[in-house]
Amino acid sequence: MLRLGRAAAAAGCRALGGSHPLGAGGYSRKSSSTGKEILVNVHGGERSGIAEILLNRAHARNSLGKTLVNELFRALESLRCDERIRVVVFKSEVKGVFCAGADLKERAQMSDTEVGHFVHRLRSLMDEIAALPMPTIAAIEGYALGGGLELALACDLRVAASSAKMGLIETTRGLLPGAGGTQRLPRYIGIGLAKELIFTGRQIDGQQAFSIGLVNHSVPQNDEGDAAYQRALILAKEILPQAPIAVKMGKVAINRGIEVDIASGMAIEGMCYAQNIPTRDRQEGMAAFREKRPPHYVGE
Repeated sequence: MLRLGRAAAAAGCRALGGSHPLGAGGYSRKSSSTGKEILVNVHGGERSGIAEILLNRAHARNSLGKTLVNELFRALESLRCDERIRVVVFKSEVKGVFCAGADLKERAQMSDTEVGHFVHRLRSLMDEIAALPMPTIAAIEGYALGGGLELALACDLRVAASSAKMGLIETTRGLLPGAGGTQRLPRYIGIGLAKELIFTGRQIDGQQAFSIGLVNHSVPQNDEGDAAYQRALILAKEILPQAPIAVKMGKVAINRGIEVDIASGMAIEGMCYAQNIPTRDRQEGMAAFREKRPPHYVGE
């Protein structure tokens, strides 16, 4: 089943040309969909292979409104099949906030039925982020509340400034987390702590988040206000030299294996390993080890 899924995904990527819609001649600092609330930046040079998805809805503190959500779906689609991309970093272009959560002003204009449909779409968005084949990192500089924290939870790794503020605050608004928070948070920090944070709607800072395992790294904020982003780039550059197919298969094995019993998880790991055996990168890794030189992985 894993082999079929990977083959189908590969076929879909080939149908899209395996490249970013902006073309092979470089990437501009704008959304692939010419959007304004989500920007896409793909690095060259020493950062080649790192893509950034930038939240840029300043007037609404990057809240998750319809336009931002639609543009984010399109940005994910544009990056999913680009085999040049080895790591995706999510960050904010708005100082002092990562994402303030749901756009409650916009939601107040929706009917109950429309609210249900939109929250389902938000849940699907977070699943799409989690399903990106390459590793993802959320760089959290300021507030990541409600849906904003759910977006960060959908990423593989999280880096936060120590002064950042995070929380699933929905219960303080008469709501409950509806975009994956009730499921992803306990998987990271345990059921008891997740219940406490959700029941109370409490906000915690970056250092507290690190102490309970909610974020991978917490760093003191710098004068430029981008300390988490700079640390996320360091982490991304640690991932870049590694064999991309092996990294992707490792992600599949972890994500699928954690949902099942250990024996089934071992079977999933075995299937992922089997898919990596015939790759050129595996042969390159073995050759580089024998020849005592750094490997050069091409993702094949």
